[in-house]
Amino acid sequence: MRLPDLTDLALSETTIAVRVSPKASRNAIERKGGEMRIYVTTVPENGKANAAVIKLLAKALGVPKSRLSLIRGETSRDKVIRID
Repeated sequence: MRLPDLTDLALSETTIAVRVSPKASRNAIERKGGEMRIYVTTVPENGKANAAVIKLLAKALGVPKSRLSLIRGETSRDKVIRID
């Protein structure tokens, strides 16, 4: 799995809007223009997909998972994540 380099977004107090596709065939992040799509293989049950999104995004950003927090879209495909 190859992730894009998103270190340019890893600034404190930055918010990132993403569209999530759970139950995908692979874990991946696609960034086209101002839109970001995250594909995770995890099912959307009990926050498992959200945890997978945070883990994948933290790896691509080069920051610890503890710096990321989901501020909107817990049960939606459209999410907003903040970097603390």
